[in-house]
Amino acid sequence: MKTLIVLLIGLAFQFNYSQENYTIAGETLPLKVEINGQLDLLWNNFDNNYRFFVRTDDGAITELKNTRAADGNFNQEYKITLSNLTNGLSTEKLKLMLNRLRKYIHQYNASVDPTYTNISKSGKAQLRLGFSGGLTNNPFIRNPDNVQAPLIGAELELFEASERPRHSGFLQARHAFDTGDLAYAATELSLGYRFRIINKSSFSFYSQVKFATLNFIDRDFMDENDLEVNVNSTTFDAPFIFGVGADIKVGDNGFITIIYGEMFALLLNNQGNFSSDISLGYKFNL
Repeated sequence: MKTLIVLLIGLAFQFNYSQENYTIAGETLPLKVEINGQLDLLWNNFDNNYRFFVRTDDGAITELKNTRAADGNFNQEYKITLSNLTNGLSTEKLKLMLNRLRKYIHQYNASVDPTYTNISKSGKAQLRLGFSGGLTNNPFIRNPDNVQAPLIGAELELFEASERPRHSGFLQARHAFDTGDLAYAATELSLGYRFRIINKSSFSFYSQVKFATLNFIDRDFMDENDLEVNVNSTTFDAPFIFGVGADIKVGDNGFITIIYGEMFALLLNNQGNFSSDISLGYKFNL
């Protein structure tokens, strides 16, 4: 378990965005270079506020602004800035969002440079590391007394670098402890997918599915001769275990997370107990 957590952290830092400090109008900012071309796109998230910049081939960096007027309407200065820098490429329907800006600047760069390739320097993925703890009744094993066991977990979540990504994949490790009342302990490694049904900047609610699991199981039981038997086994499954969860933003870079991880499975049978598999944890962007 400890080895896996160290591996997850190592992978996170290996694939994390690189960023550099830039001084713009007297302000020093750490920015990620999203696109390199005739016109570069730079951005970062500051106090839950996304800021975007463009850099021309002479090295000048200009912020894309969208201030609010006294009447409450947005001034949309970024449209004029981009139109001036792209020889009038239409900004009529352009929104100040990373995905939209990426597409717009790719289009401009390709129009002025036939050798330009549609590749973002920093990539299009971001990582989030999380740790959690809770209780589970191990709903897919025989548990006649419905014993609750302590549960700990860690996960690395991969998602698209945008303001509010809906889709993500995750690599998860969790361990359910032997309680004495239920002589069963298991460490599970799983791969899964999440879809955010409610997707706000401060709160998200998602469904998830674990489609592949590797389990290391240690269990004691009494055989037909009333002799205690200890079994250690390793199993690989494609169980399609479904669950739900929620992330609540706290601070600039963290989230409180609540996960109901094992509601039901397509290819595993519930062993008679209503599933209770709930964890509370903390995640942070890397």
